[in-house]
Parts: sequence; structure tokens; C-alpha cells
Amino acid sequence: MPWGTHQSVPDARNESVLVYVNGRLVPRHRASVSVFDSGFLVGDGVWEGLRLHRGRFLHADRHFDRLFATAAAVGLDIGKTREELLEILTETARRNHMETDVHVRLMITRGTKQTPSQDPRLTASDPTIVVIAEYKVADPAVVQRGIRLRTAAVRQPPPQTLDQRWNCHSKIHEVAALNQALAAGADEALMLDINGHVATCNATNFFIVTGGEVWTSTGEHCLNGITRGLVIEVGREAGIRVLEKDFVLDDVYAADEAFVTGTFGGLTPVIEVDGRQIGDGAPGPMTARLTGLYHAALEQEARS
Repeated sequence: MPWGTHQSVPDARNESVLVYVNGRLVPRHRASVSVFDSGFLVGDGVWEGLRLHRGRFLHADRHFDRLFATAAAVGLDIGKTREELLEILTETARRNHMETDVHVRLMITRGTKQTPSQDPRLTASDPTIVVIAEYKVADPAVVQRGIRLRTAAVRQPPPQTLDQRWNCHSKIHEVAALNQALAAGADEALMLDINGHVATCNATNFFIVTGGEVWTSTGEHCLNGITRGLVIEVGREAGIRVLEKDFVLDDVYAADEAFVTGTFGGLTPVIEVDGRQIGDGAPGPMTARLTGLYHAALEQEARS
């Protein structure tokens, strides 16, 4: 079984979930899109991963802010308002009788093409909208043990090449980085920017703890994760010095702790990078403290 931040506790209910595809809810095994779809042909689409907790899509406004900003940047007219998208998410959850411990993937592509092509003028349909809602709880064993990272040779591109702040379907460079890490016996990949600074992991944001401070990258060469932003906020509100700055691998190797963040897994400790033990080789006290602050923020959001 894969070991990493997206490992979940198996749940048999997912075999019978209904998937939203362009206005219809269909059984999982029948859910499909056209081979002429822009997302399939050229990775032309945007997406968000949200958590449904106690009947509420947590931080939906932040997710929609990022979704619509990315769509605007790539010239994709979603064709729906925020309210309409939230209604689609809500109806998908309702039809699946879902209330909590649910991870939802909302995907929107430019639509079906007349012929295989990058040209957006050859789009022949409205945008394709897909919602996959699954019962997903992060495997607690991963958090208890932590994960091991390997620095990939594949670099994060600069904003003028492919802006990593876009949450788009074009993720092949991160897949290649992950494959390099897996081949080296690690769980996930750590990626540098073109200047050699630590940027991100292949699917999560990366933090280190050093001298009582918490460091993460500047955000110029990584997806500005919703959980990343929340951890920065709650940490600073609690009086922790949290810095967004450039740093290098030597800083990582000498760190007291390291962890990654993501919507699904929350905070996951990192115990090893490039074969080097981080700190005591076990989840550390700052990671635990920030995890507590993060979960408290989620509960407050669910109650609001």
C-alpha cells in the first residue's frame, strides 16, 4: 500500500458513490467524460479539493477565490457563480448522504473540443464540471510515523513559465518528481525552484522548524495551499514566528522539525529528507502545537 500524505483509511461506501458529471449524478463505475475533453487532451482545466466537515464545506470562500483567480488567469469562463458551484457541491453530498469525513474534488475543464487541439477557439461545448465526493479519513499511522522525502531533479518552473499558484490540471512535472522520489525509496518528493531554493513538495506545501521559528517558501514557486495559509495565520496569531522566505537544502538538513500541509492530510510530519534524519526522527512539539491550532480553527469554521 502507498505510504504518504494521501493515504486514507479504506471505506467500502466509496464503491457506491454518485459522481456529478455535467448536471447528472451517476454511479462511480459509469462516470466518464469525452476523449475530446480539454482536460484529457491538453490538461486544460482548474480544480479544488475541499473538506466536508459536519455538513459544511470548510473555507469554501478561500477555495473559490483560488478557483476563480486561476480560471481568470488562464482565460477559462467557468459559466457558474460561486453560489451555483456551492449548490452543486451541496447536492452531490446530499444525494450521497454525506455529512462529514468527506473529501471532495471539484474539476472544471474548458469543455469538449471539435478536434484534438490546444486552441480554445475550437471548444465546442460549455465547460465540463465534475464533482467526486469520497469518504476519506487520513490514515493516522502516517501522522504518527511521518513521511520521508527525496529531493527531485525536476524543478518547479518560474511564474512566467507555469505559475505554480494556479491550481490547474497540468501537473506532469510534479508526477515526474514523485516518480523520482519513489524510485529512490522515499514517500514523496521535495522540489526546488530554478534558483535552488526549497519550493514545495509534489502535492503538499513544505515547512521546517528551526530555532523556534517556522519557515516556508516565499509562495512564488508553489501552490498557495489553503491549509498552508491557515497554518501561517494560526501560528502567527499564537505568537509563533512564521516566515515566508527563501532557504536551501542545508537549512532543511539542519532543521529541528519538518512537516507538510494539505487539505486532505492537514499537517503531516517529515522525519527524513534525502536519507538524513530530521531532528529526532519523530514528529516534533512545534508540529504538534500547530496541528492543534489548525484543528481548532477547523472546528471554529464548522461552527460559524
